Amino acid sequence: MKAAQLVGPKRFEFKDVETPSAQDGECLIKVQRVSICGSDIRRAYGPIHPEERYPFGIGEPCHEVAGVVVESRNDQFREGQRVIVLPEREVSGGLVEYLTSQASEMVALPDYGDLSEWVMCQPSGTVLYACKQMGSIMGKTVAIFGQGAIGLSFTMLTSKLGAHKVIGVDPLDYRLEYSSRFGATHTVNPDREDLSAAIDELTDGNGVDITVEAAGFADTLDSSLRYVTQYGLVIMFGIQSEPIVPVDTALLTQNQPTLVPTTAARGGKSPPNIADIVALRDQGWIDPAQMITHRMEFTPEDVNRAYKMYEDYEDGVIKAVMQVAD
Repeated sequence: MKAAQLVGPKRFEFKDVETPSAQDGECLIKVQRVSICGSDIRRAYGPIHPEERYPFGIGEPCHEVAGVVVESRNDQFREGQRVIVLPEREVSGGLVEYLTSQASEMVALPDYGDLSEWVMCQPSGTVLYACKQMGSIMGKTVAIFGQGAIGLSFTMLTSKLGAHKVIGVDPLDYRLEYSSRFGATHTVNPDREDLSAAIDELTDGNGVDITVEAAGFADTLDSSLRYVTQYGLVIMFGIQSEPIVPVDTALLTQNQPTLVPTTAARGGKSPPNIADIVALRDQGWIDPAQMITHRMEFTPEDVNRAYKMYEDYEDGVIKAVMQVAD
């Protein structure tokens, strides 16, 4: 089968590798759509790693994958069924034509609609897990720092869950346009506006009830801690660019917020939350597919271009989906 692999700094190559075989309890999945997550950029593609770190594993880095079961060796999924699958990184990443998976890492999809659209339920599912940690947000003010795919998913869900005000914050105007489409009642560009003054005006000087760090940078974490109201809630979701981030401890002592770091990827929490998002989209309650800005092919040229575009915020990208097969 054909597979892509990160073989050097910011450089993918395609290789012919053996097609995997499903073992007892597994399914063999024909991959049809893949997309890029910010964590793929932050952890793998973006940094210049030591020479001995390359090449990365076959199909890496990629974990947003949808396809169809072509062989099932368990009683939970049938052949011909469409699924989202979470690749086991120690086995293979998602940039491949075929994957094997345990049923616990798969989510069933409806038989209708474009798989490019359904695969968008994967990132939104991880966000749903974080939203469940908020408790009731009815009537509250929420500020989301970062309006990429993850931030937009927070905007979409918190607006639907009854927040009184949803404030989208991002330095890229095109993302703020998407933020408004996804339910933000207000948007702020901190590179063009006084963020502190804007938050004060929107909250009558009281601060934000719930802040969400959805970008993974030191300044967005600082903002989420700085602008939360006293005894408010801070949801920390983004992968921080540095392992140690300076924190204003005096401000923390003064405001005493509750800080909740969240990741659905640990403890097997992703599949059930992705399944919830699939059900909500099936009901017409939400549509994360509106994040798709680019549809591309599974070729060396498009894979390299998609990752570069994502890292450099080129061409108004929010989500690029690559078609591996029909």
